[in-house]
Amino acid sequence: FNPIRKFMKQKNETLRKLKTMQKNSRGHLLRTNLRIMKYGIIGYGRNIWLSITSTFVMTLTLTLLFATATASLVLSSTADKMREKVDITIYFKPNTEIITLEKIKKKFSVDSNIRQISYTTTEEEFNKFVEETKKNNENNLLSTLDDPDMKELMLSSMPSALRIKVYDTNKLNTIKEIVNTDSEVHENLDPKKEPTYDTNDTAIETITSWSNIAKTGGLAISLILLVISVLVIFNTIRMAIYSRSEEIYMEKLVGADNHFIRGPFLIEAIMSGFFAGILSTIIGFFLFRLIAPKLSGYDIDVTLVSSFVNSPSIFLIGLALTLLGIFIAFLSSSIAVRKYLKRL
Repeated sequence: FNPIRKFMKQKNETLRKLKTMQKNSRGHLLRTNLRIMKYGIIGYGRNIWLSITSTFVMTLTLTLLFATATASLVLSSTADKMREKVDITIYFKPNTEIITLEKIKKKFSVDSNIRQISYTTTEEEFNKFVEETKKNNENNLLSTLDDPDMKELMLSSMPSALRIKVYDTNKLNTIKEIVNTDSEVHENLDPKKEPTYDTNDTAIETITSWSNIAKTGGLAISLILLVISVLVIFNTIRMAIYSRSEEIYMEKLVGADNHFIRGPFLIEAIMSGFFAGILSTIIGFFLFRLIAPKLSGYDIDVTLVSSFVNSPSIFLIGLALTLLGIFIAFLSSSIAVRKYLKRL
């Protein structure tokens, strides 16, 4: 049994040594990573002007990406809001009966493009006109409307109306076909007033085109700045490497591995991306808060973006920009360090 006992003793001793080595290696790895972080922070401060330059260019890139996304959302939201306000109005003869208006309404309701449809009688149109007159403080006109003869004259000339809101203003063929071909509809149309099909179409098309320009143009400029950012960070890291080439050579002589040499430069780049992400979020937030009231004054819808920017969601936007900045910086610095280490 002695050989077996001896084997078991050796086995237990080997296991104990392995556990000790694992414990020491974990401690050694932690110390190594802490040193890498320390040297990276020192390196960022040592090359402060180069670090500021790379951070500044990265900040510009991320801020422009933020502005592009914001402009696209604002303009798209404005176009959608205008589409919701657009209604197609079809005018019918004064004092058209409610039962006739109800029948006509049902004929149009079969169109799946219709979001909302309603009608108003001649008397309801007159009452709306009176309410608008009161709001505008047109007292002279209001006193005239109070006269029974004038009211009778207005009621005899004011058309009834059918108002239709649609999902897509470009798909009005069914509505136009009913107006032009249905005998009952055609018979009751007001000959003095044409249906309004094209209200605000030009404005909507203009805003939509601006939204597309903002999206494509902003992305194009962002890509250009992105390339510049990568090149700036790449060259910043290269200059930092060449300025410390003797230190790197000494580290290699004493047995430092590539991980230890590469680490501080990656930390420097990550710091640039991190600061750029925070700065771009702050700049974007304050710029939007400054511009939003002025845009609202021109009937541009900023409510959707405001709900994100003026809520805790801004932290998610900041996190996204920061992670993007870190990724870009990490990628460009990795390429720079890898190219240098291949020569050693």
